[in-house]
Amino acid sequence: MNLEDIIALDKADPLAHKRQEFELPANTIYLDGNSLGALPKAVKTTVAEVVTQQWGEDLIKSWNSHNWIDLPIKVGEKIAPLIGADSGQVICCDSISVNLFKLLSGALKLNYGRKVVLSTSDNFPTDLYMVQGLSELLGPELCALQLVAEQNIEQSLNESVAVLLLTQVNFRSGNLLDMQRLTKLAHDKGILVIWDLAHSAGAVPVELDKCDVDFAVGCGYKYLNGGPGAPAFLYVASRHQAAVKQPLSGWMGHAAPFAFDPKYQPSASINQFQSGTPSVIAMSALDAALDVWQDVDMLQLRDKSLALADVFIRLVNGQDCLSELQLCSPDKAAQRGSQLAYSHDDAFAICQALIEKGVVADFRAPNILRFGFTPLYTSFEDVWKAVATLATIVETELFKEQGFNVPLKVT
Repeated sequence: MNLEDIIALDKADPLAHKRQEFELPANTIYLDGNSLGALPKAVKTTVAEVVTQQWGEDLIKSWNSHNWIDLPIKVGEKIAPLIGADSGQVICCDSISVNLFKLLSGALKLNYGRKVVLSTSDNFPTDLYMVQGLSELLGPELCALQLVAEQNIEQSLNESVAVLLLTQVNFRSGNLLDMQRLTKLAHDKGILVIWDLAHSAGAVPVELDKCDVDFAVGCGYKYLNGGPGAPAFLYVASRHQAAVKQPLSGWMGHAAPFAFDPKYQPSASINQFQSGTPSVIAMSALDAALDVWQDVDMLQLRDKSLALADVFIRLVNGQDCLSELQLCSPDKAAQRGSQLAYSHDDAFAICQALIEKGVVADFRAPNILRFGFTPLYTSFEDVWKAVATLATIVETELFKEQGFNVPLKVT
């Protein structure tokens, strides 16, 4: 594969025009949108208007005049089509961790009589931490975490399991789990399922309703480009909304919050999953960022994602100096999310050298060099240049310099 081939792929890309909707720093190839999405240009304008006019001039009137109070529902409705959900089942609020606590508590109560929360040993740690915290709160007789390898999920499903907690795309390897199959197998055993969409919402086509999913969570700051610390979202299938009860019964989840009734009465809708006052500036940023998706075909997005990764793999395999990089992601494209993971003993240092040279990737302990492909703003030429830079760093052993081996708080 040569540069002419790469240029031809970019010319034929139906999503190439979306790149113009993002602020991308000069001389930077950004392959870390799976950790923090790039800044959509529209967000800058929106946040400035919210701060200057809505907050600065209109002050508290903006809760009504600018519909601040409706932002959690409005943003949730924008996210819903991206995850295959009908109206009234998604709300934007809090963080993934907090939303998981709500859903785990509600699901365990719905499936009373069972106590096991089954998850994978390589699930994202916060998911496991929330189960551990809930188990400590309720006691192991009501909530007990059981961990299995991803390949052992199916044979671990039995009548003792109350909740199956899975992340659709593994944060390290990029392995993509079969949502429809695993959800059905769990339901056949009377198990409720919570899916974490942190690395799939906005990266792969998700079909929650079609897969008969019970509950889901996801974040707004990765592929949805809502900004650092952007609010998360949660999904509750309409069939569960009347029965499920979440424990964080804050005033914004009340049926009539401004009645100031001393007795809690939950909203009958998805709104009951709100707790405290929404973060208006952060949610407004996510609201504006989601407008980028209005004309995006998720199947085209998936096709480009797979093509970007395929080109990356082919280019790496074509460089003798990169032979020590071992692909940890599935060989089959259909079994991957929108990222690639390579193991190397010096993965951290290589990552820091890449960043120094303008190629932003990331490192995941213990030895994973991770590359994210965000099709809305990543080009095939970006991939070409990234691999060329990687090859130079490894071939010259630049990564061995002391400065690239200093630990950082955030990797």
